[in-house]
Amino acid sequence: MFTLMSQVFGETHMALSDAYLDALLARSEFLAIAATDSDHVVGGLTAHLLPMTAFEGAEVFLYDIAVAADHQRRGIGRRLVDALRREASNQGITTMFVPADEEDTDALQFYAALGGTPRKVTFFEFGPR
Repeated sequence: MFTLMSQVFGETHMALSDAYLDALLARSEFLAIAATDSDHVVGGLTAHLLPMTAFEGAEVFLYDIAVAADHQRRGIGRRLVDALRREASNQGITTMFVPADEEDTDALQFYAALGGTPRKVTFFEFGPR
């Protein structure tokens, strides 16, 4: 799934060790959901449960979602997000948020079609010093 995501995003994928993947997937605050077709991964998402300080609970940060180009526009992305929202609801979490680049009009339309409300936020990224 992580390799597929890198391909969809046009990024270089670094192989992840089994130990790293085991530790990542064992974290209760990390969620990974894959979509398959005939035992082939055709989409997936990753999300993080973020504990809040304004209340006793968490919110969901949808970090990445990708669907293989030849499987897009078939409702796979919607089903992935629905599965994430169900899992969040099962854990008593009602709020989910996801960043989308302004120039990524497909993502903006996708999240709006799912009922998301856009908010103007500026993210700052810090790299190595």
